[in-house]
Amino acid sequence: MSSASSQPIQGMSDLASPEIVLWQMIENRARSVFRVYNFDEVRTPVLEHTKIFVRSLGDTTEVVQKEMYTFEDRGGRSLTLRPEGTAGVMRYLAGAGELAQSARLFYMGPMFRAERPQAGRKRQFHQIGAESMGEPCAAADAECIALQTHLLGEWGLKNCVVQINTRGTRADRPVVAAKLQDALKPHLAGLCEDCKGPRDEASGHPEASR
Repeated sequence: MSSASSQPIQGMSDLASPEIVLWQMIENRARSVFRVYNFDEVRTPVLEHTKIFVRSLGDTTEVVQKEMYTFEDRGGRSLTLRPEGTAGVMRYLAGAGELAQSARLFYMGPMFRAERPQAGRKRQFHQIGAESMGEPCAAADAECIALQTHLLGEWGLKNCVVQINTRGTRADRPVVAAKLQDALKPHLAGLCEDCKGPRDEASGHPEASR
């Protein structure tokens, strides 16, 4: 076998000893913390129907337009290697009936984005996430923040600072958006095309048209 064929695809890495021991520690400690907060693990496929991510991320986002590994299978279906974990979990919960109404789930595993490889970023990367279903409330948000800080501590990260950002209430958002646009106008030339696009206030994604 040639040296080239024995190497992984650019932007992807083999995981083996001794590094794999650190990965196992991170995963095992994460599972322990999630159990404390009564979250159950879910493992969704790495391959999903493309529409799952288009619906979740918005068809004008840079991830959907440029970074997804998408192909057509033998049956003519458009399939995509998952670029993030939430969409697959929501797809799973959509078919879970009443159980989904109070589901508390976490996931971990590889994600894929076909972006240009750069220092510290991979085309195959790994992500841990949590989804808490139910009525929106401040207590649920506070719990997820507490879970995250607990997790960072279990991983040995010290002196972490949590910074919380908000755009205010729904009534506040048009005013905040207008002020942000005014502040960014002098820097417009330096923004990417995705950042320049109009945003859908409901989802936060750029609108397809306006």
